[in-house]
Formats: sequence, C-alpha cells, structure tokens
Amino acid sequence: MSLMEQTYSVLLVSSSQSVNSAFEGLLSPSVFSPVRRVSDISSAKRAFAERAFDIVIVNSPLLDDPGSRFAIDSCSSGGTVALLIVKTELFDEITGGVSPHGVFTLSKPTSGIMLQNAVSWLVSARERLRKTEKKTLTLEEKMDEIRIVNRAKWALIEKRAMDEPSAHRYIEKQAMDRCVTRRAVAEDILKELLGG
Repeated sequence: MSLMEQTYSVLLVSSSQSVNSAFEGLLSPSVFSPVRRVSDISSAKRAFAERAFDIVIVNSPLLDDPGSRFAIDSCSSGGTVALLIVKTELFDEITGGVSPHGVFTLSKPTSGIMLQNAVSWLVSARERLRKTEKKTLTLEEKMDEIRIVNRAKWALIEKRAMDEPSAHRYIEKQAMDRCVTRRAVAEDILKELLGG
C-alpha cells in the first residue's frame, strides 16, 4: 500500500488561527482524516481519551498549558507520533526534554515549506510504527499459536498416553492431512479432550 492510499487521523492542538489555517492547507482530507482541531490541552486530553490519533500536532504555548507533557504522553500511547511547535528561544531547551520520548520539535516562526516537511516526517514516522506494530502482532500471534499447540500436546500426553514427540507428530500430520493450521488442529484437540 502506498502512503497516498493510507489515511492518518490528526489531532491539532493550537489556539493560533494562522497556524490552524496553515495546517488546513497541508492536511488534505483524502490523506488526513479525521482532523480534530482543539485550542487547549484540556480539550486535547478529552479528544485523545475518546480515540487514538496517528498524528498529534501541538502549537505551544496554549492558554492552559505549554503542551510538552501532552506531546510526550501522546507518543507513549503506542502508535501516535507528535510534533511540538515552540518559540525559537525555547527550542533547544524543550527539544532536549521531549526528543528522548520521540516527540518531533519545530521552532517558530516557521514557513509553509517547513510545516510541509514536518508533516512528511510525521507520516514517515507513523508508517515506521505501523510496520513495527504489524511485526509485533505477527510475533504475538505466533507465540499464541505455540502456547495453544503446546497445551494440545499436553492434553494428548495426559488423555491419550502419547509421548511428546508422538503428540507433536500427530498435530503436524493432522494439520497436513486436513490442510489447516497447527493452531486449528490444536484448538480442536482441546475442545475434544478438555471441553475448551
């Protein structure tokens, strides 16, 4: 799937109309949807509690909070990438505090080109996270299959007096003969021998 076929949900936290307008021009609805705009951290926390976002953009400072902690917290939720836009005089200090948590920073005032580049970085980072999530899910599925197959082997050992190699061969052969996964065979064995 190309990046242009992917859509990204965005939470834009900004009380500046000029920043909101700049991002409105960059966040095409065909790629960035939904885009939720809020003007303070309290509203941002409520929005984030309602749903996860792929991208969080915080234009600091806000009326109720600088926004650094929210950017950090949003990145720690897993699949979210965050951009914190800060005043130039605070850039070095804030970047040092948020970058170890995976938060991108951009100093302001900034240009449309820099905002466009930043959005591109966020998309790239989100795709990298998406690939990692898929690998993790695949690994978790494999580990789950191994646990179920092992439970089925022990059920065969206990209930049918097989030894471990025989139970293993039995599951493998059933999977090949029936053209199903080892997990499917193991689940059937568990239902038959243990009732679940």
